[in-house]
Amino acid sequence: EDPSLERHFKGHRDAITSVDFSLNKKQLASGSMDSCLMIWSMRPQMRAYRFVGHKDAVMCVQFSPSGHLVASGSRDKTVRLWVPSIKGESTVFKAHTATVRSVHFSSDGQSLVTASDDKTVKVWTVHRQKFLFSLSQHINWVRCARFSPDGRLIVSASDDKTVKLWDKTSRECIHSFCEHGGFVNHVDFHPSGTCIAAAGTDNTVKVWDVRMNRLLQHYQGNAVVNSLSFHPSGNYLITASNDSTLKILDLLEGRLLYTLHGHQGPATCVAFSRAGDLFASGGSDEQVMVWKTNFDAADYGDVLKKSGTSVDGTHRTLQSEMDCGVHVKKTKTQDSGRNRAHQEEETNLTNTLEHIMGQLDVLTQTVSILEQRLTLTEDKLKECLENQQKIIQNKTS
Repeated sequence: EDPSLERHFKGHRDAITSVDFSLNKKQLASGSMDSCLMIWSMRPQMRAYRFVGHKDAVMCVQFSPSGHLVASGSRDKTVRLWVPSIKGESTVFKAHTATVRSVHFSSDGQSLVTASDDKTVKVWTVHRQKFLFSLSQHINWVRCARFSPDGRLIVSASDDKTVKLWDKTSRECIHSFCEHGGFVNHVDFHPSGTCIAAAGTDNTVKVWDVRMNRLLQHYQGNAVVNSLSFHPSGNYLITASNDSTLKILDLLEGRLLYTLHGHQGPATCVAFSRAGDLFASGGSDEQVMVWKTNFDAADYGDVLKKSGTSVDGTHRTLQSEMDCGVHVKKTKTQDSGRNRAHQEEETNLTNTLEHIMGQLDVLTQTVSILEQRLTLTEDKLKECLENQQKIIQNKTS
């Protein structure tokens, strides 16, 4: 079945720059050139929140893994952390000396990586909201930075036409991929952590193996590619392009699966939901669209069988080397009875842990907001005392 348009969100007053789903798919965040962050409810008739605080265009948004925080980066050079339910409370990181293009949480939700036009990538702790370190070998704007799924690597994409791979512990650049013929707009890790995909102004999407540092796949489009997102299964990649299209690539077959026309004007951003059954897109047309994936319902076993017959070697290497999360699907059905109880236990445990993490996030955020208010009060108090001092001095003199 083909992907189908599910929902349509209108409310932004300028181009959309970024979209992201919360863990439970109940909410969708979007950032826009109108300086606002919107949180849309996926439940019908539920109203959207408009968060105001950034003084200039919001370039990027992302939910924390637990879904209880949203990070945003802006042209006002700051990063903000929001609680998506409390009406627009946020804390500010004085982050960079230029536009912040990208924000990304590590999968444990403890760290945040940001990328900026000041040519640096910075890493922060989420709970203390403390700056940890900078990675600064790019020689032009950095458009995008992402943690690997295990949090050990960071990948960054820049207008210097390189994609750089960094070791988070040693803080050193392990490798530079220089094959792009233009600026690199977007980069992300494959869910297995073994590959990265990068999108560029040279109309291409390139997939590299980060263990051998070699190019696995190369897709040539006919317009600038602004954004990409891996399906959680690792079998598909979706892209958003300046020719207003969204393209779904089948990574196992190494071919284009669907081209979707929804936006009027450039499609600027795209993201799969954490389960992969939905994806969202945003465009210069100020619209946010949510699509039903549909094609991922096909049995992955069949997809695998088909791809085994692939003629071109690159596709087969990609399949064998991206630990594709595919095999999981097949084994589940074999001993499902025994596994189901076990899975339910695991799910319950995960849910509880996620809930606790979420509560922690909100607590941290609340404490942080209170700290900010306290500082403000202290400053006011100091001002009052100083004024009083001056009045007394004036009187005595």
